[in-house]
Amino acid sequence: MVIRAENLGKLYHIGEKAPYKTLREAINNTFTSSLKKLKNGLKSKEQTPSYIWALKNVSFQIRKGEAVGIVGRNGAGKSTLLKILSRITPPTEGYVEVKGRIASLLEVGTGFHPELTGRDNIFLSGIILGMKKEEIRRKFDEIVAFAEIEKFIDTPVKHYSSGMYLRLAFAVAAHLESEILLIDEVLAVGDAAFQKKCLGKMGDVAKEGRTVLFVSHNIPSIINLCQRALLLTAGRLEKEGLPRDVVQYYLDTVRSASGQVVWLEPDKAPGNDIVRLQAVRILQEGIDGSAADVDISREVIIEINYWNLREGAFLYPAIRLRDGIGTFILTSSNHKSVSLSEDYWSGRAYPKGLFKSICRIPGNFLNEGLYSIGVIVGKDFFDIQILLEYLLSFDVHDTGQMRKEFLGSWAGPVIRPRLAWETVCLGEIIP
Repeated sequence: MVIRAENLGKLYHIGEKAPYKTLREAINNTFTSSLKKLKNGLKSKEQTPSYIWALKNVSFQIRKGEAVGIVGRNGAGKSTLLKILSRITPPTEGYVEVKGRIASLLEVGTGFHPELTGRDNIFLSGIILGMKKEEIRRKFDEIVAFAEIEKFIDTPVKHYSSGMYLRLAFAVAAHLESEILLIDEVLAVGDAAFQKKCLGKMGDVAKEGRTVLFVSHNIPSIINLCQRALLLTAGRLEKEGLPRDVVQYYLDTVRSASGQVVWLEPDKAPGNDIVRLQAVRILQEGIDGSAADVDISREVIIEINYWNLREGAFLYPAIRLRDGIGTFILTSSNHKSVSLSEDYWSGRAYPKGLFKSICRIPGNFLNEGLYSIGVIVGKDFFDIQILLEYLLSFDVHDTGQMRKEFLGSWAGPVIRPRLAWETVCLGEIIP
């Protein structure tokens, strides 16, 4: 086994101060914390509202050359787990054994020094991994070509765009000769072409016999790239096994029978000091109340309620729709260029207050089956403030009215729109 975790737990203090700036502060805090633990014990901390277990009693083993996907809702503990495996943060309890050099990409540019050039950071990253300069030189041209930053390789990375930063960070992590590669959802910030390129490279890395741990909301990638998957729920390992089985179980668990999620207290709702969610609901045309079971012939209405907390903010709501195995079907927002109807608040400054945005999916558009909704609330077009994948799921049921002439299921996996057809006779057949 290259990775073995036993009863991992990580306890965080909500609102904890930034890391200590001096050795004296670190030693002093360690000493005082030890005294507090002896006096109060972890049990009393666990019961205190200002503390939360990000991970609790997590145990698993990963074999050499295995590609493992980690799935779960936002806040489930996925990123915390990778940070412990990367030695960025220590566990509060339990232990982890790692055999081999680790390359990790947990945040854009993790481990890069902003004052150094791209060239210098490539060598610095390699040296941190324990590689010799000759090994790094051997991979250097390949890294630069993959990152597509040849013209800027001798520019300090503090001047890079986020996309350039990400491309170089991934190229370094994937190409330098580490035995273990840890990748977080950071790839979601790249463009579609770069994501595809990265996923292809990750597949190559796995085929080379290197171990890969991949945290992602991109469920099809988990299924296609990984031999095994782990599901984290509220900091605990709920299920592990074949990716398709784990993913199906996960998608079933996010399904709400009521068809809605409501947050009554703004300070506890997803968001920040600009915007917070209040409720997300799945409604049907002509039917009162929310529901997770949808008649195929009725319009589906996605309702997003949110508090705007900053006067003059330019906000936009959006949804992501996926099918039963997580494949993207569509993304939609209230931007004027992509909305079928004109939304009064699109492009306008919001006053403080509670807002409701709705998106309508036509009846007889989706095929029967399970679908999941992800919710986005952004600011100034592309600055995402809230992103919750797989927030709600709903089942589309066929009443049979649309296909009276057919038996069995309708061909076509995702959409099933009623399109206009017309047949005319062009003339008599001449033998």
